[in-house]
Amino acid sequence: MSKRRAFSDMPLPLFANDVAEGQRSATQPSYIRDHRTRLRARFLDGGAAAMPDYELLELVLFRAIPRRDVKPLAHMLLAHFGDFNGVISAPMDRLIALPGVGEAVATELKIVEAAAHRLARARVLKRQVISSWDALLDYCHTTMAHAEIEQFRVFYLDRKNTLIADEEQARGTVDHVPVYPREVVKRALHLNASALILVHNHPSGDPTPSAADIDMTRQVQTAAEALGLTLHDHIVIGKSSEVSFRSAGYL
Repeated sequence: MSKRRAFSDMPLPLFANDVAEGQRSATQPSYIRDHRTRLRARFLDGGAAAMPDYELLELVLFRAIPRRDVKPLAHMLLAHFGDFNGVISAPMDRLIALPGVGEAVATELKIVEAAAHRLARARVLKRQVISSWDALLDYCHTTMAHAEIEQFRVFYLDRKNTLIADEEQARGTVDHVPVYPREVVKRALHLNASALILVHNHPSGDPTPSAADIDMTRQVQTAAEALGLTLHDHIVIGKSSEVSFRSAGYL
């Protein structure tokens, strides 16, 4: 049996009640059923902090592969993409290209990613940036740190520094993203924003600003100031850290 067939199984129904528990149990070997019961119990007792990445990933994979041992697949995914965040952030085509990862598995992983993004975004939208700065950085890392191409987004703020819009302006290549300062400030005026924060990622993992990053930021700042807008910061997101233009003295 090939590796791909070894993990290719029909996904579980969307809701547990769609199939009776007895029917599911009858199709699972007892050692798999017992292992899954123990993992779920540990998660409920101690939460995600009590589980290593591979076990948390197993919990996600349970639904996509209901009748087989998913531990080898969890370890393979982590070895390939580095950590839990890297796995769920991986592009759909790269996931499906791996042995044992079919559409059901890839879909489950992307659902988890979408839920994480939505939760992180909810923690910052319509809130004052000053009081939720750490949450804002967490959101940026969640959505951008593992992206394989550069993304450029703008946070628009009102007069009270409340975040009123989070918009992705452009996507580029592995080391470049096109930014048009005129369009950035034009959108700010359309939203009746008073200030903005620029954010982009470096897929290389190193958040050190390039000369092009610095030049583009100055162009946006000049355009913003001409229209009475404030550029609070430009944040460059790396794999595990970030650089704030304001803190680093570039603004």
